[in-house]
Amino acid sequence: MAVVEELLRTESDGAISFGNHKLSAKAKVENFEHEGDLLKVKTYKSITKLEKNGMFAYESVPGTSVNHFVEEENGVAFTVEGDEDAQITVGLEDETEYDVFVNEVNIGRMKTNLGGKLNISVELADAGEVTVRIAK
Repeated sequence: MAVVEELLRTESDGAISFGNHKLSAKAKVENFEHEGDLLKVKTYKSITKLEKNGMFAYESVPGTSVNHFVEEENGVAFTVEGDEDAQITVGLEDETEYDVFVNEVNIGRMKTNLGGKLNISVELADAGEVTVRIAK
């Protein structure tokens, strides 16, 4: 897997890929249309952030490259890569419990906060690409 050179793109299967954790300076793409939604991504080595229709969707500290990000009725799934371990926050339904899988291993059931945010830590240093799936 590689960084997303165009910062934000639509994949042939309808998923999106975004972020470039190798950039030393901040870069962004705004007003990117995808399936009737407007997306915005800001990314560089320290942070990657995705907004959908002006609302929070994804954030990682430090920055990551995310491929095949898919939002479904019962959660989200994506593949992520970074140079360092990352704290990842995704926007989901408010105060809802989800099962979290990293590389197909269930790391536990977690509940979103009042704002619908779910925080997970993912070990990325020297790991290559890591799959994440969060499902009700």
